[in-house]
Amino acid sequence: MNKDIKYFGIDISALVFDVTDSDGNYYQFKNTEFGFKKFTKLLDNTSHCVMEATGYYHYQLAYHLLESGIKVSVENPLSVKRFIQMGLSKVKTDKSDSKRICAYAEQVELKLWQGNTREEIVCLQIVRAFSVYTKQTTMLKNKLHGESVLGNPSKVVVTSLKRSLRQLQKEMQFLEDKLLILVKESHQDLFTRLKTIPGIGPKTAIMLVVLTGGFDRFNSASELCSYAGLTPVIRQSGSSVKGRPRISKIGNQKLRNLLFMCSFNACKYNKACRDLYERIVAKGKSKKLALIAVCNKLLKQAFAIAKSGLIYDGEYKSTLVKN
Repeated sequence: MNKDIKYFGIDISALVFDVTDSDGNYYQFKNTEFGFKKFTKLLDNTSHCVMEATGYYHYQLAYHLLESGIKVSVENPLSVKRFIQMGLSKVKTDKSDSKRICAYAEQVELKLWQGNTREEIVCLQIVRAFSVYTKQTTMLKNKLHGESVLGNPSKVVVTSLKRSLRQLQKEMQFLEDKLLILVKESHQDLFTRLKTIPGIGPKTAIMLVVLTGGFDRFNSASELCSYAGLTPVIRQSGSSVKGRPRISKIGNQKLRNLLFMCSFNACKYNKACRDLYERIVAKGKSKKLALIAVCNKLLKQAFAIAKSGLIYDGEYKSTLVKN
């Protein structure tokens, strides 16, 4: 803990946010622009605000503080939850949560939150909307299949479902085209180089750029793999507890799922990934474990290309060559 810094633990809900500072003072403000300004009056250049990534509720306050020049950290809710559980307290209120978030801030090493550029925010919003439309498309296709199984489906219902499906597919294509334009405007070179990796197509390259912020926020491949939730978690204690290693899954689920889908093609066309997969399976390990290792390999290849300015070359020993 830095004694020169005054920490503010913030627990946010839809309507209000509760605050407890290092001195034990408690405040409550409305989760509005007026509440943000009122809270900011308490802060100075020694203040450090800490909050959980609670869905969408924390974004407006976090950006307001960032634009006001205040240090902000947005922490993984699971990390904060585990810290609170260590206190063995049975009291669960917004006030107590803000107090424990403040205590958490005082005892752990915090990473400053940098926010996103306006272009990145738009891209992420498009990705989220596309994800919603994808789920709705699957539901409509399943419903159409269910109606056909009946043997005598209603023409009115089938026509309506097909019309809705066409409209959704039209909207998805519109968003996909818009996302491609935005990515090319900001990361044309990176987008082009990522597509040279066997197993990564144009759509995957777009998503990699968007979900990683152009790889600018990561200093190492291991840090990026942790962000994706692909790092192994080993459960072992003494000689009696030896759990099977698993990936942490504490990370960006969209990125993890995207890489897993790419791993199948990578095993066919990416020599480094194919060799890794075959080596793991030959040792008697499960195919799923081998595919997860391939996901890791793909992400590390993408990181290397993003940071080096090189393109993929399967014949070159380091798998990269000057662009």
